[in-house]
Amino acid sequence: SRGLGDVYKRQGLPILTGEGLFLCGRGETKRSGNNRKITGIGGHMEDFTYKNTKYRSAVVVNGMSMAGPRAHFRGMGLSNEELRKPFIGIINTHNEMHPGHVHLDKLAEQVKAGVSEAGGVPFEINTISICDGFTQGHAGMCSVLPSREVITDSIEVYVNAHMLDGLVLLGGCDKIVPAMLMAMLRINIPAILVTGGPMIPAVYQSKSYATYELKEMAGKLLKGEISKEEYEEMEGIMSPGPGSCAMMGTANSMSIAAEAMGLTLPGCAGAHAVAGKKKRIARQSGVRIVSLVEENICPRDIVTQEMLELSARVCVSVGGSTNITLHYPAIAREGRLHMTMNELGEISKTTPYLAKIKPSGVHTMLDFDEAGGVGAVLKALSGMADLDLMTVNGKTHRQNADRLTSWNQEVIRTVEHAYAPEGSIAVLHGNLAPKGCVVKQSAVVAQMRKHTGPARCFECEEDAVKAIYEGAVKDGDVIVIRNEGPKGGPGMREMLTATAALVGMGYSETVALITDGRFSGATRGPCIGHISPETSQRGPIAALQDGDRISIDIDGGSLSVELSEDEIEGRLKKLPEFQYKITEGYLYRYAREVSSADEGAVLK
Repeated sequence: SRGLGDVYKRQGLPILTGEGLFLCGRGETKRSGNNRKITGIGGHMEDFTYKNTKYRSAVVVNGMSMAGPRAHFRGMGLSNEELRKPFIGIINTHNEMHPGHVHLDKLAEQVKAGVSEAGGVPFEINTISICDGFTQGHAGMCSVLPSREVITDSIEVYVNAHMLDGLVLLGGCDKIVPAMLMAMLRINIPAILVTGGPMIPAVYQSKSYATYELKEMAGKLLKGEISKEEYEEMEGIMSPGPGSCAMMGTANSMSIAAEAMGLTLPGCAGAHAVAGKKKRIARQSGVRIVSLVEENICPRDIVTQEMLELSARVCVSVGGSTNITLHYPAIAREGRLHMTMNELGEISKTTPYLAKIKPSGVHTMLDFDEAGGVGAVLKALSGMADLDLMTVNGKTHRQNADRLTSWNQEVIRTVEHAYAPEGSIAVLHGNLAPKGCVVKQSAVVAQMRKHTGPARCFECEEDAVKAIYEGAVKDGDVIVIRNEGPKGGPGMREMLTATAALVGMGYSETVALITDGRFSGATRGPCIGHISPETSQRGPIAALQDGDRISIDIDGGSLSVELSEDEIEGRLKKLPEFQYKITEGYLYRYAREVSSADEGAVLK
């Protein structure tokens, strides 16, 4: 504009126009071919070069045309010297309505101190995080899995817009950790993840509990097995502080996955939210990211196909959640690798079950950490996996594991003394799940690994929960909850309220549950989810009627109904056309574009 030009003329400053760079007022422009060198008051162009061009952020601060960004930085208190350093984004999902993330502001301070100490400039940036605990049993759960894509996308657009040089990402719960792993691999600039850490277990009458067990107590209260006063007392202590739920749910499964992928510092997954060790890891991560930027080591350099498969093996060996079958395919896709639900099932078949952590066993995440954590699991698996793979701390998994000083083999067993020859998940197929479905087999009692019973069909979780608490479910039934898939839900809700009701009412060893929705990592019993194709896509689950005989064979890898293909097809043809439950906003866009659960429920 002419006004800006007049100011620049008075100050003898250059103006960048569509035709080139001109110095107005005093000074002169010298041309050499198509290159122009400014002399005079403004000095040489080199005077406006702050960063080596190996840094992405050089485009933000170098050159006379970037005076505006430099002015902004100086206005925020940065010095000229700091403009020459690498810019590190601290991607934080802290918020004040989330126990898994309420403490991340304190961890971010540690990360920033580490970055500054190592010669970088930290910038804290926030994005969203949803707590699954607040969304159970109502429509809010529709937004949880879809939030994974929002978090990933928000990180991508911010980091690429501001041209940051490196990232330290802070997150700790079910969809947040996988979202951050997806973002790290998609953007592929130097990055480290700091997971928020598990919550310390609750202690009631000298026994350790995790939060999910309170949901199960609701059934015991209804049956008169505990008093109202006992229930209220447990409610007051079951969530004793910050951190992800104290069990091998999806949050801790994916934190372990991240460490086993080599994208966190050693010991990060098990270090509890309130532990001094967690603060030290946060600070060390801030120090290390500056070195990664200087060395230009990026997530895809670390997460190779071999590393991805090793991570999956570690995850299923410790009782990882069924939700990993949604997250690993999505993470692999961002890293230009491959990992399907079926491939995860095959990995689980050849991986021994080494650690029985709540809800599958009696040990807590605190026991797991004190027993050696991921490092001990890697040691245990060293005979069947290559540990000579580089991690973000510049050492291999083998080198990190060799530095381990303790390994409690009662909590984390050796391969020779494994709880079972297979890992935590089993992928099933059959005429009810042509594209597959998944069960957390490590939480199923022996007598329910093979079961046949009549279908009891419900069109949503709420109806099923009501029937369970009213005693309308009978031993031997197979509860069917449908219309809860990625498209039909929308958002593929967790069925934790239903599964906890089954446990609380005493049905966990006599009644099965199948759904095109998904389960919390807290789920116990013969609960089969992710049935694909889902109801909305006219998968066979949509054809089921009350009384149909459903057969589950976990050892045989099958889920089927005693109906002919012609009968299934005939029923499906009579169904009305699918209608989206939500027809506006993000969830409508999500439901339109999301892929099937067997593909990771990704937006293509």
